[in-house]
Amino acid sequence: MGGSHIGKPSLTNAEAIRLIREALDRGMNFMDNSWDYNKGDSEVRMGNALKDGYRQKAFLMTKFDGRTKDSAMKQIDESLKRLQTDHLDLLQFHETIRFDDPDRFFAPDGAHEALTAARQSGKARFVGFTGHKDPHIHLYMLEMAQKHNFHFDTIQFPVNIFDAQFRSFTKLLLPKAKEMGLAVLGMKSMGSGVLLKSNTVAPEDFLRFALSQPTSVVITGIDSQKVLDQAFRVAGTFKPLTAPEISELMKKTAAAAANGEYELFKTTSHFDSTAQHPEWLGPETPRVKELGGD
Repeated sequence: MGGSHIGKPSLTNAEAIRLIREALDRGMNFMDNSWDYNKGDSEVRMGNALKDGYRQKAFLMTKFDGRTKDSAMKQIDESLKRLQTDHLDLLQFHETIRFDDPDRFFAPDGAHEALTAARQSGKARFVGFTGHKDPHIHLYMLEMAQKHNFHFDTIQFPVNIFDAQFRSFTKLLLPKAKEMGLAVLGMKSMGSGVLLKSNTVAPEDFLRFALSQPTSVVITGIDSQKVLDQAFRVAGTFKPLTAPEISELMKKTAAAAANGEYELFKTTSHFDSTAQHPEWLGPETPRVKELGGD
């Protein structure tokens, strides 16, 4: 269950809590979230929904934006407070969307120290990173992790029919992630609904394609009873798509997918929350001033 959609202002708090609890009662147990979603309201709603025994039903994940140790630790502690829990099942470094994000993550006093501390202290069972811009940036993050002997448990990126045809995470990154033994979290199966505006294939087709890929989890945004029921309907009758079926979906979407026009998360800054709020990242590393940078 996607954390961004559940915190939308168009949803009342009561309806959001009801949807979360119904999802858990029906067996959807992976709960996605982030420190920055809807100014923290997504985490607050999730925390309230997970009272009364529901926390035990959930595999709870959230993300943080801070690039420095101090900014990251502050955000992690704020998330735990909002979510009303003493630990996260999964904690992830959010929006690895620039080539300097891995450099800042692994810099002295960088966010990797906060993530390590969270894992060692029991605040996080597993750790990972996310991003939606370019698979080469993810590959660079993995390269840096190996260089620093840092172990990620998970990796999150877009998995959808359009992605498979433009700057593709599915083709370039997914095989590498599986080879490394990482749990793969597929997101943006419909690109927050933008992909549906192409009028090429049905929402159910987007979900079936994502579920047919070798991921550990497919995250889908849910902001209504209709969309929740849709997710369960597809999952309940799911059979992996055959090669001819995938080929047919590719054919139907080829023209719309060719240049990333509908994958705004790749080709624009519309979905880059950290670009809109650079103050969330924390200050530059001390090396900037040390080496004479402004």
